[in-house]
Amino acid sequence: MAEITCSACKKRVANMKGTTRFLCPKCGKTEMIRCGHCREIVAKYKCHECGFEGPN
Repeated sequence: MAEITCSACKKRVANMKGTTRFLCPKCGKTEMIRCGHCREIVAKYKCHECGFEGPN
């Protein structure tokens, strides 16, 4: 089983408060995972399928 990590900082997010998971807003193929800290500091993430970068 693969570890679930934040798309921005790459830290393990299992059972971490404030974590969210969603599909890439552009292609809808890649699951983006964001830890609470990266959401709070508005850290950039990138879809490895289509190259979309967020947050905007």
